[in-house]
Amino acid sequence: MGIKLKQLVLVFAFVLLAFPAIKAQEYRTHKVKAGETIESIASAYMVTPFDIFALNPDAKSDLRPEMVIIIPKSRVAEKPTTVEKQEVSGFKKHKVKRKETLFSIAKRYGIAVDDIKKYNKRLYSQNLRKGDRIEIPLFKTVRVTNRFENTIQPYEVLPKEGKWRIAYKYGITVDELENLNPNLADTLQVGQRINVPNIADNEVRTLDDTYGYYTVLPKEGFYRLKIKLGLTQEQLEELNPELKDSGLKVGMVLKVPKDISVNSGLEDVDQTLLINKIADFEKKRLALMLPFRLHRIDLDSIQEARDILLRDSYMNISIDFYTGVMVALDSAKKLGLSTRLDVFDTRARINQVTRLVDDNDFSEYDAVIGPFTADNFDRVASRLRNSSTPVFAAVSKPKKLYSNVYQTVPSEEFLRKRMIEFLKSDESEKKVIIISDSKHKAVSDQLNSELPGAVQIFSRKNKEGRDSQYILVDDLERHLEKGKTLVLLETDNEGFISNVTSMLSAFNGVDPESQEEREIILMTTDRNKAFQGANISNYDLSSLHFHFPSAYKTVEGDSKDAFIKKYKSEYRAEPNRYAIRGFDLTMDILLRLATEDSLEGISSNDIETEYVGNKFRYSKKMFGGYYNESGYIVKYDDLRIVEVQE
Repeated sequence: MGIKLKQLVLVFAFVLLAFPAIKAQEYRTHKVKAGETIESIASAYMVTPFDIFALNPDAKSDLRPEMVIIIPKSRVAEKPTTVEKQEVSGFKKHKVKRKETLFSIAKRYGIAVDDIKKYNKRLYSQNLRKGDRIEIPLFKTVRVTNRFENTIQPYEVLPKEGKWRIAYKYGITVDELENLNPNLADTLQVGQRINVPNIADNEVRTLDDTYGYYTVLPKEGFYRLKIKLGLTQEQLEELNPELKDSGLKVGMVLKVPKDISVNSGLEDVDQTLLINKIADFEKKRLALMLPFRLHRIDLDSIQEARDILLRDSYMNISIDFYTGVMVALDSAKKLGLSTRLDVFDTRARINQVTRLVDDNDFSEYDAVIGPFTADNFDRVASRLRNSSTPVFAAVSKPKKLYSNVYQTVPSEEFLRKRMIEFLKSDESEKKVIIISDSKHKAVSDQLNSELPGAVQIFSRKNKEGRDSQYILVDDLERHLEKGKTLVLLETDNEGFISNVTSMLSAFNGVDPESQEEREIILMTTDRNKAFQGANISNYDLSSLHFHFPSAYKTVEGDSKDAFIKKYKSEYRAEPNRYAIRGFDLTMDILLRLATEDSLEGISSNDIETEYVGNKFRYSKKMFGGYYNESGYIVKYDDLRIVEVQE
């Protein structure tokens, strides 16, 4: 039944997108206000909550102020209606006490967290601290008469127009444009018809090509934009007068000078040694949710248990991660930090996860680590977000970044930007070649725009116009010169990688005919599974000093690190990356909890921690949780993978 409903929603959204000229007369938009619920909005427009969810699937789990949702035409009436609404009648001063959080304060006053942030705007980008004085809005109930007016109209996409251009023209954010057009693709097609706000022609902005344009990112305030763009708040407001009324909003498109130099925000920060900042020695309580699947093992049969361990990847990863956690707890104990750890076997099943959450009070925990799989993690995070219990995605990216979620694995987009910054920081004399297939043309084009003077080479095509996943010697050789050449390879096809790497390896070094020496360095912005395939020569990758961005770094077995020695002594084995991650993540959580009254206060992107093989530097999504923006550039060196010293 659930699959059929989902398919119906997708089909309905597609019909709405394909025929906006017809639907424009039957649908309107509504910008959600603080304190509103789907039920109150549905009542105001005389539709059912299901009608709204059918057009706005995300609203079911993530309704927030300023969000623009689509409202269907009422099947009941089209006349004005009178409804009760909440309006701000005044404010109360509140001084933040120790251990108070936005959630606990909001609960005390019977309002939403977003109500507090709306009237204390600095809390969108800054953490709440003890001693802060904030304004608490007081609400009164008023009766309002709604008059229905059509609020959207169709728009035909012009050449070279992307989402940000259209959003700027109509004075909305990119997110708001996407909310008006469910399932809108990343790239718009010329002539495509989409929904835009129905505003007067003289209110539609025109883009001036003598200026540049910048899209505001999550957690960016005027101070951060001054660092990033070199423009003060006054200068930005002069170029964008609407800022004086609306303030900065994530996704907002700003007009900026054409020649502005954008600092990417990937600047280095000093490593923070939390071990020197410990202030709270109270016992912490952690929950660890792992897919051990122990119910499958007959404990009376040693041979059966051994066979399951050999073939069950979930169990192996869980055990490795768990051993790292245990070493972390022991290390923390030596620092005077005691911990109560409760371990839950999720069995890698969503029904088991649901049962565990329903049968246990997770609001009592300082943090929850896991579950591992995205679906199971999403179930736990969504169920616990009302209690604001922090939930850490340990080894994979969560589907949705709820306000209580910590995404500990950096995104592919961040790692790609990290690699591009690394390339741009190389000021040596070199040539750059970008090789890709058509599937990765967008990445190739992005690299080409970021690296002026680069040469692009694409996979050969067959008679049907499809990629043949190879290039010829002539395609490459004419671009190779003596000296240093950086070759970026963007593909997820193992055969193409084998074709290119073997060719590059043959060209690398001294040319036997000309005696000219070439230094070829292979790189990629995404080292996917294809680069680790059986047909890929590690000797070729090592000879080409293959560089790539990574969420973690490899730790040598002969390392003198205290964790490595402790682990080998305890378990008589080398710790793999899951054991190291279990240690690093657990130590980071415990030290952050021991440093501040709450994780919120010690989770900002000017704080970066590093342990054995992982870094953690969190940024906060405007209306969501935290995501890690820290990683490594690593390379092959003598058949080993080592960190590049920048």
